[in-house]
Amino acid sequence: MFINFRRIHKCQCMQLLTTGLVMCVVMLCWEELDHHVVSHMRSYTYRYLVNSYDFLNSSFTITSKPHYGSVNVDGGLGNYSYLINHPGKCGSSDGDGKGWDDVLLLLFVKSSPHNFERRQAIRDTWGNESFLWSELGASVRVVFALGMHPDVRLRSRVQTALLQEDQAYGDLIQQNFVDTFHNLTTKLILQFHWGHKYCPQAHFLMSADDDIFIHMPNLVKYLRQLLSSHTGAKDLWVGHVHRGAPPIRRKDSKYHVPHDLYPWPSYPDYTAGAGYVVSRDVAAKIYRATLVLKSSIYIDDVFMGICANAMGVSPKEHVYFSGEGKAPYHPCIYDHMITSHGHAKDVRSLWQAATDPTVYSNYRGYMGNLYCTAVRVMLLCLPYYQNTYSCMAAFT
Repeated sequence: MFINFRRIHKCQCMQLLTTGLVMCVVMLCWEELDHHVVSHMRSYTYRYLVNSYDFLNSSFTITSKPHYGSVNVDGGLGNYSYLINHPGKCGSSDGDGKGWDDVLLLLFVKSSPHNFERRQAIRDTWGNESFLWSELGASVRVVFALGMHPDVRLRSRVQTALLQEDQAYGDLIQQNFVDTFHNLTTKLILQFHWGHKYCPQAHFLMSADDDIFIHMPNLVKYLRQLLSSHTGAKDLWVGHVHRGAPPIRRKDSKYHVPHDLYPWPSYPDYTAGAGYVVSRDVAAKIYRATLVLKSSIYIDDVFMGICANAMGVSPKEHVYFSGEGKAPYHPCIYDHMITSHGHAKDVRSLWQAATDPTVYSNYRGYMGNLYCTAVRVMLLCLPYYQNTYSCMAAFT
């Protein structure tokens, strides 16, 4: 048997070249690999094995208790005054709690000052208070939470337009902080402080983005079922839950959080900021937490998770509350959906389709339910839609 040394050398060269190529690819993609694989493995290990976030209380507690609206050097509330406000939106109290309207839901929509068209589309569809009262018999208060336009050159003109808009509709709540991504936590604090002061009697408080679709008939039905249950509506924080989510360390991401701001490998559980609901008692707890916790984390849904963790509140998963994705368009989805994210342009058409009673006439009965289950399996049990509704939603 003869050995071909030339062939061996060629094989070794190919092995070296292949190894070098693989190493180059790994080095180039390491940051992405670390973000999607390694960081999630560390985070899930911490979440499910250690499962303790007691350190958050001591790390985020403000050293001196601030007064609401005061400036705190430890990262507490800023001195933000109201530019536009409607203290009587939920009625008014005469001191003993009388005079407040019976409000089922106080719904805050986080909106940017220049998003006039989005706000109008919401008023014309799922945020129409008159429709919700006349058709559903539900007392819902819808307000838009705003800061100031970030561009100083446009601020005066945009503010004039906002004042005109509010004069027409009376539903804007604005403070004098700059409306940017890094001030979303400030906007969250605005919602819970305004609700505590001006609408404490609301049974539920909801926070939602202005590019979200809410199937209000389904949501109202769900909230009424909670109120009529034997336990009542207590300790409720419901939405699309993120468990064991790791901080994003990539500097090119807008969600980047440096180690010195949050050094731990996993966030406490939280719901997607696109849309979630809390009961009245939980809203009061979050309000109290914002008084004593630093608001240095600028990702608002993560800060919500930190506040809830400090108050002993855990989020509850609802399979038809959307994550960051957009729900597929189909009547078998509409029949159960509560929220769907990413609807900046199609809110009106989706509202018309999702609330049209004739749409569901062909999907009733045993065969209709069987057909819809099959459709939901095909639509939801695919990786593409995992960030909207989970596969479990197909069987509800």
